[in-house]
Order: sequence, then C-alpha cells, then structure tokens
Amino acid sequence: MQDVKDTTGTQGPTKSAESPKASGPQKPPPPNPGPARQQTMQYGIVGAGMKEVTRRVPEDEPPPLPENAKLKSIGKPISRLDGVEKVTGRARYTFDVQLPGMLWGARLVSPYPHARIKSIDTSAAERYPGVRAIHVMEKLLATARLRDPKAEQGNRYPTIRYAGQPIAGIAADSQRAAEAAVRLIKVEYERLPHVTRIEEAMKEGAPIVFPGPTEQPATAGGGGAPPGLPQKGNVRGPDTRPRGMGPRGDVEKGFRESDVVVEAEYRTQVQTHVPMEPHGLVADWRDDLLTLYASTQHVGSVRDEAAEHFDLPKNRVRVISDFTGGGFGAKYGIGNFGLLAIHLSRKAHAPVRMILDRREEHVSGGNRPNSIQKLKIGAKRDGSLVALQLQAHGSGGVAGGAGVGFAHATLYDCPNVKVEQYDVFTNAGPCAAFRAPGQAQGIFGLEQAIDEVAEQLKLDPVALRAKLDISGTDDSLARAHERKVGADRFGWSKRRPAGSDKGPIKRGMGFAQSQWLYLVHRNTAVEVRLTGDGSVEAFNATQDIGTGTRTIFAQVVAEEFGLRPEQIGAHVGDSRYPMGPSSGGSKVTSSLTPAARNAAYRCARDLASRLAPHFEAKADDIVFVDGKVMVKGRPNTALAFKDAVKKAGVTELSHRAERRDDYEGYAMVTPEVAISKHGIGGVQFAEVAVDTETGIVRVERVVAVHDCGRPINPKLTESQIYGGVIQGMSYALYEERHLDAASGHQLNANVDQYKIVGSREVPNIEVILLEQLGAQTSTDARGVAEPANVATAAAVANAFYNATGKRIRTLPMTPANVLAALRA
Repeated sequence: MQDVKDTTGTQGPTKSAESPKASGPQKPPPPNPGPARQQTMQYGIVGAGMKEVTRRVPEDEPPPLPENAKLKSIGKPISRLDGVEKVTGRARYTFDVQLPGMLWGARLVSPYPHARIKSIDTSAAERYPGVRAIHVMEKLLATARLRDPKAEQGNRYPTIRYAGQPIAGIAADSQRAAEAAVRLIKVEYERLPHVTRIEEAMKEGAPIVFPGPTEQPATAGGGGAPPGLPQKGNVRGPDTRPRGMGPRGDVEKGFRESDVVVEAEYRTQVQTHVPMEPHGLVADWRDDLLTLYASTQHVGSVRDEAAEHFDLPKNRVRVISDFTGGGFGAKYGIGNFGLLAIHLSRKAHAPVRMILDRREEHVSGGNRPNSIQKLKIGAKRDGSLVALQLQAHGSGGVAGGAGVGFAHATLYDCPNVKVEQYDVFTNAGPCAAFRAPGQAQGIFGLEQAIDEVAEQLKLDPVALRAKLDISGTDDSLARAHERKVGADRFGWSKRRPAGSDKGPIKRGMGFAQSQWLYLVHRNTAVEVRLTGDGSVEAFNATQDIGTGTRTIFAQVVAEEFGLRPEQIGAHVGDSRYPMGPSSGGSKVTSSLTPAARNAAYRCARDLASRLAPHFEAKADDIVFVDGKVMVKGRPNTALAFKDAVKKAGVTELSHRAERRDDYEGYAMVTPEVAISKHGIGGVQFAEVAVDTETGIVRVERVVAVHDCGRPINPKLTESQIYGGVIQGMSYALYEERHLDAASGHQLNANVDQYKIVGSREVPNIEVILLEQLGAQTSTDARGVAEPANVATAAAVANAFYNATGKRIRTLPMTPANVLAALRA
C-alpha cells in the first residue's frame, strides 16, 4: 500500500488500485533484493493533476525523474538514430545476409489440405546438379498436437492438415537449382476429407482435422490454448477463464433484472500478417557454434528453440538480428522453415538461407483467427450494466488459441458475466499472435454492443463509457482524461443523430475504447560500458523490429551521462548480449528502459566517485550536463566529458543492472512475463463517409488519444499509434483471407488480391499522448503498440452506424458486406 499526499487539490486515487484484468490466482512477487529506501515520487497525469506518493525503492536505484519537460534527452522527439542506414539501404536485414559458401534453400509443401504421406522418393532431386542436402520433416512446429499420439499411429511422416504445409527442404548452390530440385521429389499421398470453413467444421459429421483431443502450449510469442479443455469433433472448449477471469454472478438473474437487453452476432475475418520482410533465417552450423541470422521478434526464443530441438547447450547457439522488417506477433522461434534450414546446414556443412516467398508467408506465416461472437448485454435505465454473456467460436486453422480476448470480463463494471470461448479446427494454416491477440476481434463486438445500449437508453456513447469504466484504477482515470481531450479535439459535440444525411454519401462519427496489458519481461538486463576515450556503449539482446528500440535505448543512457543520444552506442539484436525482452505485447520499453537507466546511473556514479578527488567535492555533488562534468552549482568547474574520463584515469568501467519488480509489486507473475496491476489503452474517434450506392466506406479522420506511461520518445510513440490506426483500418475495411473450399488453397496469397490499405486511403490521423507517471520504476515507461490497433475497427463500425442508421456486424466492410448491412 502507498501513502498519498495531494499536492494539487485535484481528484485522484488514494491508494494503489488493482485492475480486475489481473484477477485470478496470484501469489505475492518476491521482494526486491538488498536494502531499500522510502522515496517520494510524482504520480498522475502531467497537466491534469499530480500527487506525491511514497514507494519502497531499492537503495541502488537512481532518484525519480521529473516530468519530461525538465529532461534533456528522455521525452524528446528525436529522430531514429538508424534512420539514415534504413533509407540508404545500409541496414542489413536477414533477407540481405550473404555468407561465404552460402546455399539457397527451398521447401516442398503439400498441394492438398488433408492427406497421409505414404512414401517420399528424393532420389531424382539428390542427383540434380547443385543440390547439396535434402531433409524430410519429421515433426511440425506451430500447430496443435494430439493429446494422445496413439490416436494417429502407423505413419512415419507428419499428417498433412493444410495446403502449404511443409514436407521437405533442399539446399543447393542457387535458388533456381533448389526450386527445380524440389519439383523432382515424388510424394505419394492418401487424400483425406477436409474442411476449411468454420461453420462447416462446427457441424456434426464434418471432416475431422485431428482424430482426438489436442493440446498446444503457449510459446514465447503467446498463443497456444488452455490445457485440458474438452474437445468434440473439431470444436475445443469452452474456455471460461480468459486471462484468469472466470465467470461471476448469475447472468440469467441479471438479464431478468435488466431494463434493456441488446443481443447480436458479430463476425470477424482471418487477417494474415503481411510484414514488409517475410519470415526468414540463415543457418550456419559449425562444429563449435550454430549461428542463426533471423528475422525475428525475439532472438532469445530463436536460440532456445534451436537449442531444444537440436539438443545443444544454449551457449553453442548464437542468434543475430540486426534489423527486422516488421513482425506483428508471428515472428517467434525458429518456425518450420528455420527447422529445415538448420537441418540442411548441418548436413551440407555450409550456411543455408531459407526465406519464405509471399505466398508461403500468407499461407503458413501466421494469421489473426476469425470469429463468430454471440453477445448479449443487459443494462438498467441509468446505463449500468447488469449482465454480459458471450459465446465465441474462432478458427486458427490447425492451431489453437482463437479466442476473442478478455475485454468482456475486464473493461467495464458488470456484476454478472459469463464468457465461453471455443477453438474450431479447420484445414488451414496455423494462426499466431497478432498485435493484441483476440482483443481486436472482441472489442469490435463489445464496443458496438455498448453503443447499442447507449442508443436504446438515449445516452451519449462517450458519457455512457464514463459511467461504466471501473472506477479508481489507473486505466479508468487515464481514459476519463482521454475521453475529454479527444472529444474536444474531435468535435464530438457536433455529432448528429444516426442517418441524418439525405444524399447517397452519408457521414458519421464513432467512438471506441481500447485495452491492453502492461507487460514486463522479467530479468531483462543491460550492460553499460565506458571506455577511456569517453565512449559510452549499452548492450541488450532485444531486437528492433522497426519501432526505434535503439533510439530509446540511447536516449535513456544519454540522460544519465548528460550526453546526446547519438553519442551512445546502443547495441541490440545479438543473443550474446545480456538478456532482452521480446518485441511483442508492448513490453520492450517497459522492460528495457528501467534496466538501461539503472545500469547507466551506476556507471555514471562510479565515474563521479573517481572524479571526486579532482573536484574536491562529494561524488553526490558531481553532475553530468550538456556534455560536461561539473560540481552542482559551480559551472566554473566544468570539464568536457571526454576530458573528465581521462582525468579519472579510466580504462574501462562496466556496470550491469536487471529489470526488477515494480516498486508496488506485480499483480500476476509467470516464469518470464509479469503482468502489472495497471494497463495501457486509449480512446479513438473516427469519422467516415459511406457511399450507400456503391457500398464503399472511406475513413476521413481519426483522433487517437493514448497513454503509455512516460513517453520516452514522443515521435516514435506517435509513429506506433499511426501504424496501429492504419493497420486497424485496413482490418476494418479491406483485409481478408479467401480459401477455396474445394482445394483448400488460398486464392489471394499475394499483395495484389489480398487488399491492404494504401497511402491514398489513409485518413487524417491526429495523435495525442498522455504523459502518465505511475511511480512504478525508474523510468515509468509502459508500452503502446497494441491499443491503437484494438479500437480502430470498433470506432469505424460505430461511425458507420451514425452515418447510416444501420449496424454492420461483419468484417471487413467490403462493398458486399456494406450493401447487405444497408438492406438488413
């Protein structure tokens, strides 16, 4: 618990409130090691009322930072330090890796969606000129597995369960030779019945994807499915405890007591990831070391999976990821393509490059599952929710984890909640984590239903959210401020009644809230090194997938040394550096920056102690400002930083720090990831134009107001929100995987027919950031990537209703779906 002193007279929390999203089985986290001190810190939203709170802080951590306006490097909109490398082409992505003697890999994939392999003949391929190695797959990654392997015995090869499933790989002297040799492999198949559509797969007597109950543990990138759930045919579930939130109250009694009941079905589509750089890996197996160059969101999970599958000690696996061209949740571990590359490299005694082409990327690189959501909400006349019931079915193809998130149980205050989520297996490529897994689907339905409640009660949708938000939490306090700021900036008061426009082009305004977790990768460590010439370098084994990790890393270290960020060598993307977080779940900034600041602080204070005799001052009075070192309040003592290092006689100083527990403790702890008591989120307002004759929807304007703790770099944070809004808009209006029911093949596995939002379709987007200090760590940074994606489709859908007076409950909002909604 914390002591709180009101320093502004504004309304705010009086104790550390625990968000319900963290409810469920909990155990107190271990206390911070070593001695601690009581520290007074600022708490609240900068510019909207601050308080002082007292925290118990480890003795060796730095003093609290002031608000961003008083800092030199942190909180400043600094351009990406690696921007020039990227725009000039010097940045080396996995696709660009060229090693001496490197071979080119190609994969043989199944043309059938469901089959048993009776025999494989590779003899003709082995004789093809330039072929150096062939490997036939013995196991598959990224799919569900039979709980009892005996349910499917008598076959040495993995059963084919989707068209495009990898079977074998070839390494050759050229890409052309590898692809030609792949076509020479002869496979004899036994065709089996298949099913690709979720509605068909749910029916009694549908073709069975797995001949028995399945399990799929979570991976480093999340996903997986809760263990031990019942399975009948292709339907697995229900999962009734998303994120540990079990059912509560009595929903039937709640509906009987409701004055208003809203009930509807919402449908969302399969969305594939389509990163700019496809999945890829270059494997270089040597006697003493396996080196992997990976396009990945986590060098640690690539190392760990390679070590596990090839029975290697982790110190014999090195993973390098200089740059990654996007991930969105699917780039964890080695993948089936990487498994093949490593096998081929070991056999050929040479590096092997295995990069997915665009079709393979669509088919097997991961996707966001579809969903069918039956949602029912009951409310009182004053707007308070009484009951919420959800039954959701989703298909992740041959993988589990096709839920619709946890918002139904955690976003709004409701005493009676029952949520049932089911996986439905189909003969389609496996799903993967995708920028707030489940939440984008779930909030699309939930936020429309809340708007429908407001409509029936003749309440303003924004005002209704203010009533429903769970009071007293950091999340609700942030959203309250975001709603006010966003509504004023957007001009929400000018919103007209639904369907007011008379002509064929109708305009409307919509609103939605988002929610995500504040996640922390435990034990993240940073080393900061100072050398005798005044060079400062920082090391961490995280990776930069395009978000600007190197830049914020440098900014945090630079702040402690009084240097400019470009003077800091920020090194990431190598598993030999201290442990780093994965780039997923918005946990890089929250995990990396406290460790970086703590290590830099220790290194700077070590230097100060060595300089104390020279300055004839106490080490605590020595400060680092604007590239100089001086005694506080005595500018005449200033030395240039490099000169001060020489004066100290330093050859090298090195200090390391780990990301510890939050000062007020985590709410939920897993072996690798901690979930904070607080969350991250935001609100979004959208304005759309609907052509009721053609069915074309155009998003014209979006105002996005978001919180992320302390923004370390507002420019990069805004960039993340721009990207989230654009990606969410693309999901809302355009993107959809089309599978041919007869063949099981994806018909639009390209970047032509698979429509993605283009530059001319991007609306005017305005981003407003909150600077929210939670007095939780030495930087108070949280993440931001997911929420902007989560709220967009729901906000656009609510704007569609305001424009037309008709609900659109099916994504994407293609002309066909729009015209059907208008006719309903």
